[in-house]
Amino acid sequence: MSNKETNIILPQHAAVSDLIVDDLKRGTSRRDVMRTLLAGGMMAATAGGLLTHAGEAFAQTPKKGGRIRVAVGASSTADTLDPAKGGTIADYVRHYMFYNGLTTIDTKLGAQMELAESMTTKDAVTWTVKLRKDIRFHDGKPLTPADVVYTLMRHKNPATASKVKPVADEIVEVKATGPNEVQIKLASANADLPQLLGTSNFLIVRDGTTDFTTANGTGPYKCKEFRPGVRSISVRNENYWKPGKPYLDEIEYFAIPDEAARVNALLSGDVHLINAINPRSAPTVTAAGGYTVFESKTGHYTDLIMRDSVGPVKNPDFVLAMKYMMDREQIRKVSMRGFASLGNDQPVQAHHKYYFSGLPQRGMDLDKAKFHLQKSGMAGSTLPLVASTAATGSVDTAQILQLSAQKIGLNLDIKRMPADGYWSNHWAKHPMSFGNINPRPTTDLMFTLFYKSSAPQNVSGWKNEKFDQLLEQARGETNDAKRKQMYADMQVMVHEGCGVGIPIFNHSLDGFTNKLKGISSHPVGGLMGYMFAENIWLDA
Repeated sequence: MSNKETNIILPQHAAVSDLIVDDLKRGTSRRDVMRTLLAGGMMAATAGGLLTHAGEAFAQTPKKGGRIRVAVGASSTADTLDPAKGGTIADYVRHYMFYNGLTTIDTKLGAQMELAESMTTKDAVTWTVKLRKDIRFHDGKPLTPADVVYTLMRHKNPATASKVKPVADEIVEVKATGPNEVQIKLASANADLPQLLGTSNFLIVRDGTTDFTTANGTGPYKCKEFRPGVRSISVRNENYWKPGKPYLDEIEYFAIPDEAARVNALLSGDVHLINAINPRSAPTVTAAGGYTVFESKTGHYTDLIMRDSVGPVKNPDFVLAMKYMMDREQIRKVSMRGFASLGNDQPVQAHHKYYFSGLPQRGMDLDKAKFHLQKSGMAGSTLPLVASTAATGSVDTAQILQLSAQKIGLNLDIKRMPADGYWSNHWAKHPMSFGNINPRPTTDLMFTLFYKSSAPQNVSGWKNEKFDQLLEQARGETNDAKRKQMYADMQVMVHEGCGVGIPIFNHSLDGFTNKLKGISSHPVGGLMGYMFAENIWLDA
């Protein structure tokens, strides 16, 4: 709910508030909702305030009209309107403005049908997709099976340079099997296909499209202007297939890379919505009055990368020493000012359906750290530790690690690199450095992209044959209990052996004027999982 003293919507309360709104829409009485909250152990004052907040949200009637300006923290001349090539928040948000997917990812990380009316399979290898009828692209052309075939198959072409080519390579064939039907055949079973097709890279484009200087999708907004690295202007799609949506007339979307300048733009009224608020800035925003800091729990994490193939850190005992040196609670308080959840050196967060709650939380244990450090033969050494403000909270985390290391006879020499050029010049290019990983909607996708032995972004270089085998087996396992056990085993392997330390999961902080309505949390990321555009309205 919204804390009146700080005006920060806490993530756990935001999620409960969303559920209350759903209950109210189904006709559940306020008294029954209150009784349920109290029975669950919630304090009466908290439950009452939460019910009031949810009731207000339920009572809100979306208004049409208005123009807003939205500023995010990153943009470049590489910004693209081609969903296949999208790789940044700037891209993801625009793509969800202009395009739709066959499916969409809900707040429980499940797949809901969007352009697809249904997706069915008997073996998770061959899938039948029935398309909704009477959906049109912005140019007036109808959505057809040919558009789906073209969209999915172009990811396999190296010339497309698709960000999801390793995933799309599992697609053997896509063909039309009826006027509104498509069949997708995979190389091997993948029970997660509906979720994968809801990610931004797989959004549907028009058959034969090669020019992405503008966007021609089926989405809620049309592209009026797009200048990479400068801005885009989106205008309402009056013929959008979802009744009543979108609400806004126009969205101007651009980047203000400097966080302080971005916050000032919000507080001066120059923009209505921003992302990536530094936790240190949250009190400034809330103290101004008329603005809200919205906190969302996501799977985003800042990781300590220990390269298995570079220098002394390839020793597994050294890796364990570094993991036991992490004062996770201190890192959470200092680097994110408490806007984070504790991590446990594996990338699956607690809200995910395949999270293994039986894995003991690794705490700071300097005796164990010293034991493994001495066993590694690195006691008394001086080693560089590369950090940058580009990797959220990494400078603070490095300093906390440095203090712990001094207590057990290790000197960590912090090398603070500028944010500009960090990802191309330093990320995962030193024996020890920090990185940021954005959440992915499925456990398989996270493991496949970042932990599989052959993955290009396997930043630590960790290789585990058993892990790879389990990954392939779990992908096609349709028995959910067996699948969950496989993912649990893989989380244990990463926790114990991989050269990646994950001390915390960073919460996403968005800031907005209270004139904006309809904003809610999403575990995929901030800005409602990048999908805010069709869901919010201006109550000016």
